Amino acid sequence: MSLWVGACMVDDIDSEDVIRFDHSGKAFAIYRSPDNEFFATDGLCTHEQVHLADGLVMDNIIECPKHNGRFDYRTGAAKGAPVCVSLKTYPVKVETGKVFIDLG
Repeated sequence: MSLWVGACMVDDIDSEDVIRFDHSGKAFAIYRSPDNEFFATDGLCTHEQVHLADGLVMDNIIECPKHNGRFDYRTGAAKGAPVCVSLKTYPVKVETGKVFIDLG
């Protein structure tokens, strides 16, 4: 069952960047790739529960601001120590300039 939630406007996120989105007591991270595609993951690093929106985006990688753990935000895959647990990802769609994520 889909539960599409409006997260932000397209213009809220620069290319190759990330923003935080909170919904129902949970943090998410919304990304804009260098190719202007949008992605969403859980908002907290699986290692130390730090907000990923404070991290650095390079190409398709988000780097955690605390211990530099890296994830591929397209797939959620952990990309090396200290992170070993992947991030949950969420489907994203863009309609009329707004970014929606499926929390269902």
